[in-house]
Amino acid sequence: MREIFAGMPWWVKWIAVPVIALVVFGGLLVSILQVVFGLLFKVLVFVALVGGLIYVVRKFTASSPSRSDW
Repeated sequence: MREIFAGMPWWVKWIAVPVIALVVFGGLLVSILQVVFGLLFKVLVFVALVGGLIYVVRKFTASSPSRSDW
């Protein structure tokens, strides 16, 4: 591999090959990033909903006259 790139100009090694790799594997990279960011978004939404639920439950249980009404 080193011998193949040894005779090539610098722009082939540092510009053309990465651009070709992005064109070929770009769809795969975008799919992986979508999955990662989708999971991250779902985790953040889950944390926000659980936090909101805990806040609402504590707010209502603190304002109720007695906790033994259940």
